[in-house]
Amino acid sequence: MMQTVFDANCRQCERLASFLDEVKAKNPDYFCKPVPPFGDAQARLLIVGLAPGMHGANRTGRPFTGDYAGVLLYETLYKYGFSTQSISTSADDTLRLTNCRISNAVKCLPPENKPLPAEIAACNRFLATELQQLSAKSVILALGNIAHQAVIKGLGLKIKDYKFAHAAQHRLPNGHVLVDSYHCSRYNTQTKRLTAKMFEDVFAEIQTLLAKEN
Repeated sequence: MMQTVFDANCRQCERLASFLDEVKAKNPDYFCKPVPPFGDAQARLLIVGLAPGMHGANRTGRPFTGDYAGVLLYETLYKYGFSTQSISTSADDTLRLTNCRISNAVKCLPPENKPLPAEIAACNRFLATELQQLSAKSVILALGNIAHQAVIKGLGLKIKDYKFAHAAQHRLPNGHVLVDSYHCSRYNTQTKRLTAKMFEDVFAEIQTLLAKEN
């Protein structure tokens, strides 16, 4: 069976599938399905988040779109030339990504934004396939430790050999570079754990890495 990076009909995780059904019943106009990756499959920058947000990607059907977590991300993508506009409002707006793709470690909305370890593991096969299909000398940006660990697992590497830290860079055996950042969540940005300057500095480094690897 050919491996895919996404399955719109996946209901492998019973807890997540049931939760999506409950949310859809209360919000009939919400997407409430596994959220597909967004952007060019041949892009050399892959951004990996945690999971869709209740009123963001789970509502709109596009990663980091329509909620607070996407505000800083899309502003920064635009500033560094990875997006055609600074605001992402819906899956059918005019925004396009340039040499960038956005995905999630878990494709379905989890209760309280907290996927269980078994759910992260079950969804990892999709991320693993996506990682295998990356262009040569790509950069992977992991937003948060769970995304970081999902990338390491998806590549078949040992988590103990790659420690998460904000702005850390990890040279991977396949020639890619994994860059870490704190997640651009409301909590992290409002508490100043992650500032716009810190996030922009990460993207400045990513620009340099991509230029070097050309």
